[in-house]
Amino acid sequence: MSTILLVEDNPHIMKINAETLTMYGYEILQAATARECRQALRWHPVDLVVLDIMLPDGDGVELCRELKEQYHVPILFLSALGESRDVVEGLRAGGDDYLTKPYDLEVLVARVEARLRQESMKNRYIKYGSLRLDTFSGCGYLGDTDLQLTQKEFAVLLLLVRNAEKTVSKQQVLREVWNIDSEDDNRALWTLISRLRRKLNSEESRIEISSKRGDGYTIEQI
Repeated sequence: MSTILLVEDNPHIMKINAETLTMYGYEILQAATARECRQALRWHPVDLVVLDIMLPDGDGVELCRELKEQYHVPILFLSALGESRDVVEGLRAGGDDYLTKPYDLEVLVARVEARLRQESMKNRYIKYGSLRLDTFSGCGYLGDTDLQLTQKEFAVLLLLVRNAEKTVSKQQVLREVWNIDSEDDNRALWTLISRLRRKLNSEESRIEISSKRGDGYTIEQI
């Protein structure tokens, strides 16, 4: 479930937007001021901010600039300021979309869905050198070559890439991929790492998985 922070000082608009988006399955946080917005983001991770520009304690455009420096979160402006210069200023401040009041609620929902979908696609692929992992399909590629990874091979490779050039302990791999805490029987892990090394063994990849003093594994570019 995606979480949306609504920043709006008009209680009527806030109520309608919150009820509508809740009906579509979103979790809603509410803030009536810039200060409340900052507090909400400090304590709650959110997937999207719907931000009014004219707030009682600040300018939404300046708040957008501030938020973009601190958080990786998309911002949809929702404002009565509909002149071209207002839209341009909002987008140049870091806003990802701009909807002017009055608006159709179905349009608001569609804009929210589109922005969240775009964010989801941006986070779909994890790249490391020539290696590309598709977190949606569970497939891995070296360039355009499908590595034909099994489910556990993908899980181990993803864990290593997310900790690239750091040592990931055998215990951590066994716990996160096999859901076991003991290292007594790690033959399956050793066999899997051997298969991954063979699949990554290419002049084009320049990527290897190395053992670190028997404590774990590190993926690195060579």
